[in-house]
Amino acid sequence: MKKRGPDALGLHVHGGNAIGHRRLKIIDISERAHQPMVDNTLGLSIVFNGAIYNYQELRVELEKEGYCFFSHGDTEVILKAYHAWGESCVKRFNGMFAFAIVQRDSGKTFIARDRLGIKPLYYVRTANAFRFASSLPAMLVYGDISQDIDPIALHHYMTFHSVVPAPHTILKDIKKLKPGTTMTVVPDGSVKEKAYWSLDFTPSADEVKYELEDWAELLLVYLRSAIKRRLTADVPVGVLLSGGLDSSLIVGLLAELGQWNVSTFSIGFKDLNGENGNEFAYSDIIANHYSTDHHKIEAHDNQVLPSLERCISAMSEPMVSHDCIGFYLLSEAVSQHVKVVQSGQGADEIFGGYHWYPPLIDSRDGFYDYVGHFFDRPHTEYVAAVDSRFVGDDHSLDFVHRHFDQPGAQSPVDRALRIDTTVMLTDDPVKRVDNMTMAWGLEARVPFLDHELVEFAARIPAIMKVGNGGKHVLKEAARSVIPADVIDRPKGYFPVPALKYIDGDYLAFVSDTLRSEKSRQRKLFNPDYVDHVLEKPEDHITPLNGSKLWQMAVLEHWLSVHGL
Repeated sequence: MKKRGPDALGLHVHGGNAIGHRRLKIIDISERAHQPMVDNTLGLSIVFNGAIYNYQELRVELEKEGYCFFSHGDTEVILKAYHAWGESCVKRFNGMFAFAIVQRDSGKTFIARDRLGIKPLYYVRTANAFRFASSLPAMLVYGDISQDIDPIALHHYMTFHSVVPAPHTILKDIKKLKPGTTMTVVPDGSVKEKAYWSLDFTPSADEVKYELEDWAELLLVYLRSAIKRRLTADVPVGVLLSGGLDSSLIVGLLAELGQWNVSTFSIGFKDLNGENGNEFAYSDIIANHYSTDHHKIEAHDNQVLPSLERCISAMSEPMVSHDCIGFYLLSEAVSQHVKVVQSGQGADEIFGGYHWYPPLIDSRDGFYDYVGHFFDRPHTEYVAAVDSRFVGDDHSLDFVHRHFDQPGAQSPVDRALRIDTTVMLTDDPVKRVDNMTMAWGLEARVPFLDHELVEFAARIPAIMKVGNGGKHVLKEAARSVIPADVIDRPKGYFPVPALKYIDGDYLAFVSDTLRSEKSRQRKLFNPDYVDHVLEKPEDHITPLNGSKLWQMAVLEHWLSVHGL
C-alpha cells in the first residue's frame, strides 16, 4: 500500500480489530489528521481513502450540534457525521471515498464506498477473519486465500470488454464492495450490505419542459460547482489535459474561477500505421489560450516496453485499455510537480460520447445492439478461447440483460448510459485512473463524476446527449467557455498504437507471456486459440478496437507479476 500513501504510516489495534493506513497528505497535512484516526470520546476509529469536498459545510453543521474538532480536515468530519447521523451519513457526503469506522465498544465495523466507485475497496472473508484494503494485491500477503480464478469474472473479462462488475474479481475468494453501498461487519462474522444510491433517468415535471439551451445553461452551473469543489486541498491542484473537450472545459472553467497559470499535463506516443500517437495540437490550443504552465511528456518506445511490467503490477485488477500505460507514464511525470490533478474521465459515459450510443436512438432492441457494439467476442468464441473447466453459462449476456431490465431508465440509450455509468465506468476508466495515478502517490479528481452532476445529466433527454455525434448538450454548453476548434474536432482517445497493432518487441513480449511455462501450468486459455491469434494479431481486433491478443497477455502477465 506504500505507493498509494507515501507520506505516513499508521496502525491501531483494539481487541479483535486492527486497522492500518498509508497516507497521502492532501487536506490538513498536519499530524492532527494522522490515520488511523481515533476519537476516544466517541469510541470510534477510522481509516479513510479519498476526499470529502463539502466537509467544511458539514463541519459547521456538526459544530452547531455540539461536536468539537481536534483537526482541520475531512477525516474527522466523517467520524463525527457517522456518530451524529448513523449509516445515512454517506448520503450527505459529496466526494470520492472508501472508509471503515470501527466501534470500540461493540466491535462492529461500518464500511462504505462512494456512489460511483471512484475509490476502491476489496475484501476477503475467511472462517476467522474479515480483511479489506484499497488494493487487491494487498490481500495476497495472507496464505489462506485461494488462487482459483472466478469463472464468472473470467467470462466478463473476456467478453464484457474486460469489465468485471462488483462484487466479483478475477480471483474467486477476493471481492469488491459495490459502488454506492455500505457494509456492516460484526464480531460474530455476519455481514450486512445496503445500497444507499441508485441512478434515475426520469426528469421532473418542470424539466420535461426544458429546451436544449436550458439544459446547457444548468449543466454549466453544476459543472462549475463540481470543479470548484475539487479545488479543496492544502496543496496545488493541476489538470490532466488530453486536448479533448472534457479536460479542456475543466481548464476553461478553472480560468473563470481565477485559476490562471494552472499546471497542465499531456502525454503522447509514437505514430504507427497512420494512427496518431498524440493530440498535442489540441492540448496546445488550450494551454496557450489560458496561459497554463503546460508540460508535454513524449513517451518514447524505449520507455513503454520496459514500463509495462511495472504498469501491470500497479493494476489492482488486470485492465486491457491502452490508456493504462499512458496514465502510468503521465502520472510518473506529473507526480514530480503536483500531488493532485483534475481529470476529464466520465464525461463520455454520462453525456453519451461513445460511438455505440447514437445508433441506439432508433434501436428496436437496444439490449442486443448494445451487446453487439460492446462485447469483445460472442459466447461461442469464448468457449473456444478458454480451458474447458471455465466453460459454462453466458454470464456477461445474462448480467447486461438483468441490468437493462431494471426500472428507472426507459429508452435504450438511457439503459446503455446507466450500465456504462454505474458499472463500466467504475471498472474500467475510473479504476484505470485511480490505479495508475496512485501508483505514483498522485490523487486524481473527476469533476464529471460529481454525483449531483451525474444525477442531473441522467435526466437530460437522451437525444440531447447523443445527438450531433455525441455529447451534444455538453458541446453546446462549452461554446461559451472554450475555443470552437477543440469542441468541433473529431473525437480522440488516449492512443497507444503499439498496443493495438502488436508487432516487433511487443509481439515478442506477448508471445513469451502466453507461451511461458507459467501460462501452460495455469491452463487458462486453449493453446490452439492462442496460436491462432498470435499468427495474425492485426486480424483479431474487438469491436471497440482493442487487441484480443493483448487482452489475454495482460491477464497472464498480471497473474505472473503477483505470483499467482
